[in-house]
Amino acid sequence: MMKVVVVGGGVIGLSSALCVKERCPRADVTVVAAEFTPNTTGDGAAGIWQPQLWNVTQQELKWLQWTFDHLSRLYQTEFSHRIGLFCQSGYNVFDKEVPDPPWKDIVLGFRHLTEDEVKKFPGYSYGWFNTTLMLECRSYLPWLTQRLKEKGVKFEQRKIASLSEVCSDYDVVINCCGLSARKMLNDQEVKPGRGQIVRVHAPWVKHFLLTHNLDTATYNSPYIIPGINAVALGGLNQVGDWDEGWREEDEKKIWDGAIQMIPALKGAQVLAKWTGLRPVRERIRLERDTVKDTPVIHNYGHGGYGVTYHWGCALQAASLAAKAMDDIAAKASSTRVHKSRY
Repeated sequence: MMKVVVVGGGVIGLSSALCVKERCPRADVTVVAAEFTPNTTGDGAAGIWQPQLWNVTQQELKWLQWTFDHLSRLYQTEFSHRIGLFCQSGYNVFDKEVPDPPWKDIVLGFRHLTEDEVKKFPGYSYGWFNTTLMLECRSYLPWLTQRLKEKGVKFEQRKIASLSEVCSDYDVVINCCGLSARKMLNDQEVKPGRGQIVRVHAPWVKHFLLTHNLDTATYNSPYIIPGINAVALGGLNQVGDWDEGWREEDEKKIWDGAIQMIPALKGAQVLAKWTGLRPVRERIRLERDTVKDTPVIHNYGHGGYGVTYHWGCALQAASLAAKAMDDIAAKASSTRVHKSRY
């Protein structure tokens, strides 16, 4: 029986743990993290399935398709609403004509906006409409946790400063540490992408609206995303900013942007406020490595797209972990045969 540890308790870590356990049922799996739900970054996210607009590799497109397909299957179950999963249609709008995204055939009903539709969005002259999936992690993560416990996966809450702390106790390490990779692995490509969200009671808002300013980072202009019980208002992605405190000036910017797009939001009751740091990286790191002679599968750097990529990346990580376990078993078998000759 192989001992596997997953470092990280967010949507990437828990989904990786589940994929490993389902692929290798006899593996002894433990999830170690400083925080679990409801205190992860994903718990505060709006949870819309939408990747970066254009800079997507062919491998990433596969992960995206696997995730969308997985969520589509879950959507057909009788418990989908209990895990925070539902369909939603909406708009992406721009101030100029832009190319179609490479993932347009993954989402449902992708089309360009008509001239009359675009007129509804002041300051914007081009856009898309499509239907996608929404997944609220504050419901999904508890469900994943319960599934893992039912399969015998163990949970340990503690902060890890270095992967070497766990390498000696496990056969395979799956590293889903997110933003902590900057210190834990000295990966300077990982940076915080600070965001703030205001959740309001506005049941009359039925469609998501993502505005795009191509001169700034993604999610750095107003967005309005309805959820099951609240509408998320946002529009900040302050890369390199480590401040997790609430800023009134940023809240004003969010409100001003939202009201400009949908004036009826003025005066909407505030239900909650959230701030968090996205684990931003130019490219997701998903590969096999070795630390202190222990196979390590890295799976981190998903930025604000953890929900969008999580299952596809978890499947890939599980495949790499299974191969690592096979290699360990083959090496052990070879050693036993070699010793038996003497």
